[in-house]
Amino acid sequence: MDTGTHVVMGIALGGIATLDPVVSNNPAMTQAVMVSALLGSQAPDFDTILKLKNNAVYIRNHRGVTHSIPFWFIWPTAITILLGLTMPNLNLFHLWMWTFLAVFLHVFVDIFNAYGTKFFSPIKDKWIALGVINIFDPFIFISHIAGIILWRYGADPGWTFLSIYVLLIGYYLWRIGARRGVYQQLKELHPDSTHIFISPTFNWYRWHVVVRTVEKMYVAQVKNGKVNYFETYPFEPIPKDPIITAAREDANLNAFLSFSPAYRWQVSLESHGYTVKFVDLRYRSKGHYPFIAIVRLDEDKNILSSYTGWIYNNNTLQRKLEYLVET
Repeated sequence: MDTGTHVVMGIALGGIATLDPVVSNNPAMTQAVMVSALLGSQAPDFDTILKLKNNAVYIRNHRGVTHSIPFWFIWPTAITILLGLTMPNLNLFHLWMWTFLAVFLHVFVDIFNAYGTKFFSPIKDKWIALGVINIFDPFIFISHIAGIILWRYGADPGWTFLSIYVLLIGYYLWRIGARRGVYQQLKELHPDSTHIFISPTFNWYRWHVVVRTVEKMYVAQVKNGKVNYFETYPFEPIPKDPIITAAREDANLNAFLSFSPAYRWQVSLESHGYTVKFVDLRYRSKGHYPFIAIVRLDEDKNILSSYTGWIYNNNTLQRKLEYLVET
């Protein structure tokens, strides 16, 4: 989920914690649990600092180790120790438990979007991405804002947010069922498919889709139950082309390939040498594929510069390419 949603979830959990008598009967505990819930709801995403290094490191590691099973316990322990040293009269066990719930809730809801997380790491080093909820879901966010407003005007925070979370459980179940219906529809249309990649969008009834068979990849959209096909590409492994092979030594392109399971590539001859471009087919938007990797090489196939990340329009892409040539 996005940062804003994780923040309001932290507030909600702090509100639910008031149902715990150990918390509600101690003003210091009430304050400490709210602080710890907010910190715990953000802690797994502290790896965002990796963006300061470069996108390749961030893409390879975001939602990795900081979301892993050991960190379910490391984050609440660190936060509890910090608050225990700075705030008096705290029940550290209850504080730790509520912080743990905040951390676990963050990691758990992250598996429902298309990016996913290494939920079972290090037991199972595999990305879990259910592709059910968009990275920002207005219904989830607005329901939390409604709960905060009700709390502000006198509603009991514990029962208010508990009721909202019961509603959200039903919402998640509905979204799981909706995605399953899209999958079954595509499987009937493509019984020979080996992979079906489904990504939710801001619109409840529109899904980005890539269907992969042994021979082809279909880029499509399912909207209001209707499948709209955009492009069809042959499915083939990355060729052992010397230019692409040289480009694959680049960290940005390696990060892209570690993240994307459905992509196309292009090699172009330019004044500086060669440009190798990969695009992720799962996020087609308005005829454009915004998640890309670009590697520029000289005539001797030495890497000059590279980029991986999100480019949402052709003008931005052109500026990025010009910048890469200059650097």
